[in-house]
Amino acid sequence: QVQLVESGGGLVQAGGSLRLSCAASGSIFSINAMGWYRQAPEKQRELVAVIRSGGSTNYGDSVKGRFTISRDNAKNTVYLQMNSLKPEDTAVYYCNIQAVFREYWGQGTQVTVSS
Repeated sequence: QVQLVESGGGLVQAGGSLRLSCAASGSIFSINAMGWYRQAPEKQRELVAVIRSGGSTNYGDSVKGRFTISRDNAKNTVYLQMNSLKPEDTAVYYCNIQAVFREYWGQGTQVTVSS
């Protein structure tokens, strides 16, 4: 049984930094991409960043230049370094893994940025 365990969320002041981690336990066959999504209250879930098996990345427009996604393939772990955080970054952040046969989601971790 695959589980995604997220960590690193919390409360930070505007301009600060946080690093999120997501570790996948269990066996996942052929991961295509690992990424982060977020959902703020009364808003739709949106892409934050994704990193593909070949190493290419994509970022949501609102986080470009401030967030960096990385992964450790040996550990099936994906990271999100978040710098220059803004109050509008406040949301629940979800880890996502896209594999050949299915998709996995973490339980979410709260990130709150105070002004």
